[in-house]
Amino acid sequence: MRYRDLSTGPGGEPSAAIHARVTAARERQRQRLTASRVTCNAEMGSRELRQHAALDCAGAALLERAMARLGLSARSYTRVLKVARTIADLEGASGVAAAHVAEAVQYRSLDR
Repeated sequence: MRYRDLSTGPGGEPSAAIHARVTAARERQRQRLTASRVTCNAEMGSRELRQHAALDCAGAALLERAMARLGLSARSYTRVLKVARTIADLEGASGVAAAHVAEAVQYRSLDR
């Protein structure tokens, strides 16, 4: 593919659509965390993580492999879970799937 084709292609998602998706995700977080003292995924502690960011077998296996290969710390583990939960919220998903974990691990890898 040529540069010109790539650079003049269709634009990304409109800002209004992104704003609506983020607003909806924040509302999901607020509703889910009403019973606790936290207001967003970033503030979740271990109890909230176990309750609201529980992984299925595929997600847990993926995170385990990522931790081993990338040498992620316990702090990184919780960060990945929080980001994966947020990615799921942005998609409107009720649970955290392996794809959400994979995307969160990628962001963590870029952060290094």
